[in-house]
Amino acid sequence: MVCTKTLYNMLWNGKLPLTVFEVPRVLSRKQHRKWNRKNKRMLGRSIEERPSIVDEHEELGHWEADTVVGQRQGKEAVVFTMVERITNHYIAIKIPGRNSTSVRQAMSQLHEEYGDRFARVFKTITADNGPEFETFSEAEAWGTKVYFAHPYSSWERLRNERHNGMLREYIPKGESIERYTDEEILSFADALNSRPRRVLEYHTPEELFDRFLDSVYAS
Repeated sequence: MVCTKTLYNMLWNGKLPLTVFEVPRVLSRKQHRKWNRKNKRMLGRSIEERPSIVDEHEELGHWEADTVVGQRQGKEAVVFTMVERITNHYIAIKIPGRNSTSVRQAMSQLHEEYGDRFARVFKTITADNGPEFETFSEAEAWGTKVYFAHPYSSWERLRNERHNGMLREYIPKGESIERYTDEEILSFADALNSRPRRVLEYHTPEELFDRFLDSVYAS
């Protein structure tokens, strides 16, 4: 008995005497690409150049960055987010718009908070190729290495995508972020960071990240 998946694959590969248009249901099934689209300009250093230690999940200080939008019509506030890959510590900052100037302001805010230890807290940051990250590589002036995922490859920043989905518990899709204050956005991140996680052996991201900061400031 041939499984459904095999039949769909044969159909997509033209190995059956049918076309996909004769089987409408197949068109609704999501096809997972095994290639990276190249028709979008990479904004900086590619994720392919990122050191292997980032994927080894042993060293803290490696982050993923993105933005969360509210209403897509018109220009309005969005949330700039970052997540540390081991502790799952989540940063969420309300910014005026989905543009590089707003992201630059958020990064300057973080740099001011951590000062000369910024590059030890943020060793690398991997972002997508959205227009808001056009000047994101400027953070390298502070000692942080910035990398960009392949265009249309959100799976290369899975932790950030997952945490942005968790943020939707507080900011439903389609709801304007203008409705929320800066403090409320920060409180949403605090709430996520205070949740014990099974993947963290039931520690909280806040607890593990505080330990990391203690080690940074102690040396």
